This record gives sequence, structure tokens and C-alpha cells, in this order.
Amino acid sequence: MPFFLTPEQKQSAFWLALWLALALLLYTLGPILSPFIASAILAYMLGGAVDRLSSARMGKRGLSKPLMPRVVAVSIVLTAFVLGVLALVLIVVPVLRAEIPLLQAKIPAFFTKLDAMFSPWLAQYGIHVKLDSEGLRELLTRQVAASGDDVWATVLAKVRVGGSALLGWIATLTLVPVVVFYLLLDWHQLLARIQGAIPRRFLPKVTGMARESDELLAQYLRGQLLVMIVLAVYYSAALALIGLDVALPVGVLTGVLGFVPYLGFGLGMLLALVAALLQFAGWSAVIWVAIIYTVGQLLESFILTPRLVGERIGLHPLAVIFALMAFGELFGFAGVLLALPASAVLMVGFRHVRSHYLRSSFYNA
Repeated sequence: MPFFLTPEQKQSAFWLALWLALALLLYTLGPILSPFIASAILAYMLGGAVDRLSSARMGKRGLSKPLMPRVVAVSIVLTAFVLGVLALVLIVVPVLRAEIPLLQAKIPAFFTKLDAMFSPWLAQYGIHVKLDSEGLRELLTRQVAASGDDVWATVLAKVRVGGSALLGWIATLTLVPVVVFYLLLDWHQLLARIQGAIPRRFLPKVTGMARESDELLAQYLRGQLLVMIVLAVYYSAALALIGLDVALPVGVLTGVLGFVPYLGFGLGMLLALVAALLQFAGWSAVIWVAIIYTVGQLLESFILTPRLVGERIGLHPLAVIFALMAFGELFGFAGVLLALPASAVLMVGFRHVRSHYLRSSFYNA
């Protein structure tokens, strides 16, 4: 009962309840945390470059002074990052704009091939339907004529939802650079405030765990960046060798999205398979695409990741999938961004808990 607790226990219970309330608030606000979590991750990634540019150097009189003001260093690093992202967009988008009309022109032939392949098989089961472009257009026209009101209601609802999502993405893209700028500018002050809020008796242990997490995350981020670059070059070159018209954008997209495990591989392979089906007449290109992505996945899993990233954050691939799904379910897209960094921190905490458990009298009794 509360009235049997000592004053120290009451104070501990109060702060525990306050932290639980804060965790519940963050869980409730999960859907709107995406830009802030993305900004924090970007600030962590770019913080090293800012520190190097603004680090102290020895002056003429032997006095230490910064190489440049931190606000200038932040502006340079953030500008370089934004220009790099824009350069990537300017490389991918024009190629897609040039290739999309070609793919659209091949869609009727693709549906004709699809009809020749599946219509006889469906006819064996009494299903008579034309899968070419004319047959699909006729089927769609009948459906629209039969339920026009429902279709228009659905379309209008999708437009409203899509418009809201578009505005949300525009707001996020506008907000992220601003948040990143202020986080980079006040990064060390923020860390000092967090450190100052930790109870003094826990400070050495928490500081040690924070350093371990920082080393683990730094290793993961540096290695993952190298893996992304190597994969982007490999997929772009391999798809170009088989003559795929969209080799460059699909290859770069596969490599860049590699920071989210299995997303880059899955989406890139899907886009490459569709492009191969639309561009080539036979199935040889589709088989080659499957071989390229299988080899790329083996290359990433057994050569690039062990050599460039090490053991990453010490999680089994199934645990990585579970972490992505669990954090995504709890926090949406913000959870996907947060999954691997949070898993790294949790792994550090788990190692300390396990070490404490193995030294405890409960285990050794």
C-alpha cells in the first residue's frame, strides 16, 4: 500500500509513473513522430562531420579555437547533404520520365501475351475472360456501368485521402531540414541536458551503455552506407548488362533503400521483374533478373555485411524482421525508421541485464 512506502520509495514510484506516462504519450503520438525521428537519425549521422568542421585547433599563440563557428559547419554539412539527395533525384527521375512512355507502349503487348498464356488454362475451369487490353477495358466498363455511384464515391474518398497524405509528405519534407538544423546546432547541449537529468547513482552505468550504443550505431551506419553504395553499383551494372532500359534508376533505388532491410531488395526486384516483362518478349530476361537479385542478396548477406558491417547489431535476420514489423505496428513509418537503432540500444541493455543475471545469487545458488 502507498502509505507503507518510505519517502524514497514514494519518490521512485512517482518518477516511474511519470516515465510510463511519457512513454504512453509517445506511443499515442507515434503517427506524427516520423519527421522528428527521421531528423534525429539524420542529425546523428551528420553530427560527426559537423564536429570535425567545428573542432578546435591551435592558434598562433597556442590557444585553442574552433576551426569555424558551429552554425557555419552545420550549414555546410546540411547543404551538402541536401545537394546529394537532389543529385540522386535528378539522376533517377529523368531516366524514369524517359523510360515510362516506352513501358506504357509495351503494356498492350504484355496483356496480349498474358491472355495467350492464361486464357486457355482458365477456360478449362469454365472461366471465359479476355485478359488482353481490350478485354480488360470492356470488363472495367461493365463494372463501372453497373456500380457507377459506388466507384465515384470510392474514387473521391481515395482522392481526399491521397490529398491529405500528399500534404503530410510535403509538410514532412519541409519540416525535416529545419529540425535537423537545430538538432545539429544544439546537439551537445541536448546531450548534456539529458545526461544532467539522469539520477546520479545510475549515471556511470547509463553513460557506459550510451557509449557502447554509440559505437555500435556508428559501426552499423558507416558499414551500411558502404553496403548501399556497393549494391547500387552492382544492381545498376548487372541490370544494364542484360539490356534493361531502367537499369540505372532501379539499381540505384535498390541500393539506396537497402538501409531498411529487405525493402530495397523486395521493391527493386519487383520493379525489375515488371520492367523485364514489359520490355522483353521471352522469359530469359525475367530469369536473369531473378538470378541477379539472388546473387545480390547472397553477396550482401555473406560477403558485404560480414566484412563491411561486421555483425551489425547482433540480431538474427528473423529478429530483424520481427523488430521492423513490431516497431512499424506500434509507430507506423516512424517505427520502421526507429527499429534498428532501437534494437541496437536494446541489445546493449540486454547484454548488461544478462551479465547481471549470470552474476546474481539467483542464478548461481
